[in-house]
Amino acid sequence: MLSSSPASRPKLISLILSLSLLAACGDNGVPATESEPSARTGVQESVETEQQLVARAAEIHDRVITLDTHADINTGNFTPEVNYTMNLETQVNLVKMEAGKLDVAWFIVYTGQGDLDEEGYAVAYANAIDKFEAIHWLEEIAPEEIEIAYTSDDVRRISAEGKKVAMIGIENAYPVGLDMSNIEDFYNRGGRYMSLAHNGHSQFADSQTGEAENDYLHGGLSDMGRAAVREMNRLGIMVDISHPSKDAISQMLDISLAPVIASHSSARALTDHTRNLEDDVLVRVRDNGGVVQTVAFGSYINEDRRTFLIENPDRETRANAPDATVSDFVDHIDYLVDLIGIDHVGISSDFDGGGGITGWNDASETRNVTIELVRRGYNEEQIAQLWSGNLLRVLDDVQRIATEIQAEQ
Repeated sequence: MLSSSPASRPKLISLILSLSLLAACGDNGVPATESEPSARTGVQESVETEQQLVARAAEIHDRVITLDTHADINTGNFTPEVNYTMNLETQVNLVKMEAGKLDVAWFIVYTGQGDLDEEGYAVAYANAIDKFEAIHWLEEIAPEEIEIAYTSDDVRRISAEGKKVAMIGIENAYPVGLDMSNIEDFYNRGGRYMSLAHNGHSQFADSQTGEAENDYLHGGLSDMGRAAVREMNRLGIMVDISHPSKDAISQMLDISLAPVIASHSSARALTDHTRNLEDDVLVRVRDNGGVVQTVAFGSYINEDRRTFLIENPDRETRANAPDATVSDFVDHIDYLVDLIGIDHVGISSDFDGGGGITGWNDASETRNVTIELVRRGYNEEQIAQLWSGNLLRVLDDVQRIATEIQAEQ
């Protein structure tokens, strides 16, 4: 038992307090915080201040490869006078990507649905080629800033070199026309995923827009649509299920030998929009080995906003619709992860195509998504999967299966 004289007690008390504080500190001498289990992982973790959490999330964000599978483009922003090396008012450009540490943007060769006739196909094809050429032109004028990737290895190499990565997705197969060789042409131009329809039925597939009136053209896929899925499998193009009808999606899953993706869709159980996927479809995507890229589109992730916009069609009133936030967005990620597993969920914005929410309204705010994921208890490995790992794994699988198919022919 310790004993001391009255004169020595202050020194003893001071020594005891010092030893207690030292025991409560980490190796760096900073007082350790209390700990509690993470709501998501169940692992005992230190309770952080908001400032500490944000700082930790920023470090994670800088280490992982961040990849957004859907950024629309306007070729008017791909000219010597106006282009993505400048901080344009677009939601995505190289300046905003650098500010928010968005590493990979899938630029979209989008074509609106037109008439299913020779003239319509010709106009659509010209539009698609214009967009392919614009994306390649950006790489040519800014070779030290951005490079097009065709494989997951390309993504990692380009990112390690400190450059931004461009990839190419095709939204709507309408520009293929009736010439199936155009699918290989689009692959050779860098297209690595393609949807068979958009808002309106194409020659390949019915669109989800037919649901309201139960008005469909093919009953899912046409014969050309079935052939297109097989050709995409053969070439190594990911089949995108984000816009086609539920029957078309089901038939794609029946036919495809490779995993599919939903390039920009969320959970219909949370927000009842036809662009979102129902639970049974989500489970089939999981069983197929695919991935669903949750989309930051306000009316797809916030039910109150979706309902308000339906009930208030005039432009002035619609401005008063409730905001959709990063928290709403991650609610959908949480739901998908809980239903189909962390291996099958990813992230997309639909920037410059209607996407953007409070907190992630352009590429410069990309860190806010990671901050919210950290706040929800996701660890660095899981965040890396959500941002890019899962999508790149599917791309690898699709390209491996294409090699196997070609070897058998």
